[in-house]
Amino acid sequence: MNLTLPSNWSVLPAKQKLCRLMKLVLPSLLLVFLSTAAFAQTVIRGTISDDDKLPMAGATIQVAGTSTKTQSDAEGRYQIMVPSLTAKLIVSFVGFETQTVNVNNQTVINVTLKSLNNLDAVVVVGYASVKKSDLTGAATTVSAKDFNKGPLNAPDQLIQGKVAGVQMINNSGQPGGASTVRIRGNSAVTGTGQPLYVVDGVALDGRSARPSASAGIGTAPDGNPLNFINPADIESMEILKDASATAIYGSRAAYGVVLITTKRGKSGDTKIDLSASAGVSNIARRVDVLSGDEYRAALAKYGLTNGNFGSSVDALDEVTRTAYNQNYSIGISGGTNGNTFRASLGYQDQQGIIKSTDFKKYSAGFNGNFKFLESKKLGLDINMISNQYLESIAPITTDAGFTGSLISQALSWNPTQSFYNANGGLFIDYGSTTINPLAALAANNDKAKVSTILGSISPYYKITPWLEYRMLASVNYSAGIRRASTRSFLNLQGIQPSGTFLGGYASYSNNELITQQFTNTLNFNKEIVSKLNLNAIVGYEYSNFINKGTTNTATGFGEIDADYTDAFQTTAPANRTFSAFNNPTTELQSYFARAIFNYDSKYILTATFRADGSTKFGKSNRYGYFPSFAAAWDIKKESFMEGASWLDQLKMRVGYGKTGNQDFPSGSAQQRYDFGNSNGAPTLVAINNANPNLKWQSDEQTNVGIDFGLLKSRLTGSVDYFHKTTNDLLFPQISFVPAVGGNVPTWVNLPGQIINKGVELTLNGVLIEKDDLNWSLGGNATFINNKVQNINGIIKTGSLNGQGLSGVTTEVIQNGLPLFAMVTRQYNGLDANGFSLYTDDGFTNYYVGNPNPKVILGLSTNIRYKKLSFTANFNGSFGQDIYNNTANSVLAISNLGTRNISSALVNLPVQESLANPIAASSRYIEKGDYLKLANATLNYNIGNVGKAIKSLNIYVNGQNLFVITNYTGFDPEVNVNKGVSGVPSAGIDYTAYPTARTFNFGVNFSL
Repeated sequence: MNLTLPSNWSVLPAKQKLCRLMKLVLPSLLLVFLSTAAFAQTVIRGTISDDDKLPMAGATIQVAGTSTKTQSDAEGRYQIMVPSLTAKLIVSFVGFETQTVNVNNQTVINVTLKSLNNLDAVVVVGYASVKKSDLTGAATTVSAKDFNKGPLNAPDQLIQGKVAGVQMINNSGQPGGASTVRIRGNSAVTGTGQPLYVVDGVALDGRSARPSASAGIGTAPDGNPLNFINPADIESMEILKDASATAIYGSRAAYGVVLITTKRGKSGDTKIDLSASAGVSNIARRVDVLSGDEYRAALAKYGLTNGNFGSSVDALDEVTRTAYNQNYSIGISGGTNGNTFRASLGYQDQQGIIKSTDFKKYSAGFNGNFKFLESKKLGLDINMISNQYLESIAPITTDAGFTGSLISQALSWNPTQSFYNANGGLFIDYGSTTINPLAALAANNDKAKVSTILGSISPYYKITPWLEYRMLASVNYSAGIRRASTRSFLNLQGIQPSGTFLGGYASYSNNELITQQFTNTLNFNKEIVSKLNLNAIVGYEYSNFINKGTTNTATGFGEIDADYTDAFQTTAPANRTFSAFNNPTTELQSYFARAIFNYDSKYILTATFRADGSTKFGKSNRYGYFPSFAAAWDIKKESFMEGASWLDQLKMRVGYGKTGNQDFPSGSAQQRYDFGNSNGAPTLVAINNANPNLKWQSDEQTNVGIDFGLLKSRLTGSVDYFHKTTNDLLFPQISFVPAVGGNVPTWVNLPGQIINKGVELTLNGVLIEKDDLNWSLGGNATFINNKVQNINGIIKTGSLNGQGLSGVTTEVIQNGLPLFAMVTRQYNGLDANGFSLYTDDGFTNYYVGNPNPKVILGLSTNIRYKKLSFTANFNGSFGQDIYNNTANSVLAISNLGTRNISSALVNLPVQESLANPIAASSRYIEKGDYLKLANATLNYNIGNVGKAIKSLNIYVNGQNLFVITNYTGFDPEVNVNKGVSGVPSAGIDYTAYPTARTFNFGVNFSL
């Protein structure tokens, strides 16, 4: 800096010299200061991406040592001011390794965060969380980014096809309908066989509160017990498969455990996430029956002069429709000073593809984590889920009699018969067993409402840095109401002869499920000696389960313009019934412990133990004990593997454990009575006999697995072998009691075992990894074998529906065969006269089908090009058989002339006789193999719009897009249960609610 002094400087007084010097120097100093300040506020820009080079929205970038921070936008871009070019940036994101980056005179810094999924991601394993690298059992985490996309009703649909060893079947196309989830095969000879679901540490009851009572047509399939959870609120789902992972849950973990973790708030500015979608649905597949013209041709071929009424109608078209849905959700989250919160609201409105059916759901949630004291050692977790859903249910049942239910009525309707009479009213032939499907829709009204609250509070105190006490108290309350009626013009309780009046039917039912859980745990995590870390937990838990309800029914209503359930008082007292139940409260007291020893991050040993005491059992066997042991060896970390740079992970696992099962009705092991009536006098009637020696059903499972990662984790996978043995099978043994004049069950432990063994394979690969283009492909396959052994005698189940099939069963539990093996006549075609031929003339039943799959498959792919991405998810099942009850009873050739028939029967090589009797046989057993494109999404990432809208995405989603199968029914996903005396069935198609194909358009963004 050069200063030029005035010429008279030397003669100026000192004061003037000082003033003039200040005028000269100050501007220069100010300029230097401003230049320095500008330099100090350097802007750093860049992008944040993950291992797959995909942009990461919401990553936190903070200037080290300051409170200055920002977040990356939807395209992973960020900018931040730093005080100097020697500063450091800290980049973090949940589930990824935090990185510290030196600015080092750079103004553009791009950061790739390494996923913790393969090594140090924290996963929930039951009552606590551990690093994934410390896992010794068979467990799989599915995070929100890997869920099946689009609006879905319940959480179990999010993971269909995603996890090896897990089969998820949609039981029904009814909106809100239940699903069946099998983990490593089926071993349930009673009960549901469903896994235990745990939501944020709270174990669910597993039953739906929707009453099962229905109108006079029978019992509709159950509702989904997970409907109360908004899928948009779920952060991840952890599936625990082998006994070494599930034994910590003891007597409730025989069929596996699914841990659901909901989304949490994060410290920082308040964030608002919004999503909205709308869609349209149609029936996905049809069953081939004759059209009006084809029916007339068939009548002519068979020489029938009756049965042609001159019309051409399509009954299935008449009872189905194009259905619409809309879905909205909003989440608000944030936090400060270690206190975080998240609140959410959701609304779903889904029409069913069958007219008059729909599903509406309202949900709300809140969770918070709050810390107290200056040390922040005292904390409190609060969780609340509130939900109400409304259903309009189709008149489709699992136990429809010879009149059938809506879909079977539509399929069998004579396509030449009009639905209306000459006066324009609905045609009803009271002397016929054929029901007009439009009359069935008009006459039946079945609505349900289920309200659920799940709340928990969990205070905790960090006694030392390595010791924490935590208490959890929770209540899960669910109440269901169901109002069902059949109008008097079509009383389906029995076919009415002409001129007979039975009147209308109505029922009003309510059901309550209450579960309370109190858990106390002490968690220890510390390096106890050099290189040896101990992660341990001990705990005590008390739970109780309450179930009660009432049902009112009435008959004899006239044709009034009112809801019958509002008019019970108008019926004669003799036509009204009232029943109530209050099941004995089940109490469960548990003690549990787990210890994980990790030496040098190479050798890991896990031991767990749980003791459960249940009031369901007698005093002599009240407690069950469930241990497990597992070990893992991280081979990649050995010194002799240092040269294998191409190998990122190689870990072996082995485990053994024992879990239990108490899935049978409360009070069933004790002597129980109900009130009866004998000759007008009140009496006590036995409803089950006592068995004080009843023991716990138990599962013993061995697992051997290996996890691997190659080529900088571009190729990852696992292989597991499992062998599961189910012992002491809980079973209701039926015996005739003369004093009662009927059959009374006694719960016993059957001798014998059910064996499920197999191999699971999982493989995920990144095929293309470039800045603008990424392509990943993943798949899982399960090869499984199921067998019953050492069972005495034969247990029959799997009863059929339809005329001529009353009381006929087609499945057995029998030594040496798969569970629920199909045993019936062996069909050998038609003889020259068109009658069925059977091996041994049909006098002997043979093992002819297996409803259990031998291979379960899941495939997924994701392709991203710049801002456009496409995701597709397939699932499949192979090796299983389906008994097509629809073809057996509804569409038989003997129906020709009165009802419709299968189009496959018209052009057989040998013309089938109309007199060929309906009979169960292997003729109706079909291969159930299928591969389904269950979910596909095309997404466009717009990014930020203005200052308000962030991470804007629009997408088109399709569900049930197509299925490759030779099965002739609506859908090869079949699991509607119709058991015998409490013993379930499997793989029988009872003409359920058809599956819908759905297309959705949606948008999501943040504010």
